[in-house]
Amino acid sequence: MVVLRIYPQRLVVSQHYTGPVAAACGRDDTGVVGLVLWGGQVDDVRIGDIIRIESGWCRLREQALVVSTGRTGRMSIVSRFGSHSQRSSFTQP
Repeated sequence: MVVLRIYPQRLVVSQHYTGPVAAACGRDDTGVVGLVLWGGQVDDVRIGDIIRIESGWCRLREQALVVSTGRTGRMSIVSRFGSHSQRSSFTQP
């Protein structure tokens, strides 16, 4: 999925998670989807990055798909916009 836009981050404080969260949107072969970035993902992912999400979740919110790694999934940056280097995978802290 190509990351098209990242909205300003906000701080979430809850029983299950405390840290930064940012909404984003991306596009793949199926269309445009919403994306939720957590923790280190907020700072690591950039507009134009090609990312892969594994074992995350997908929800339908206001007739639009939203995906995230959730607690147990993994996100990897396959390539950076304008770069041919690969990045390592990371999981949600």
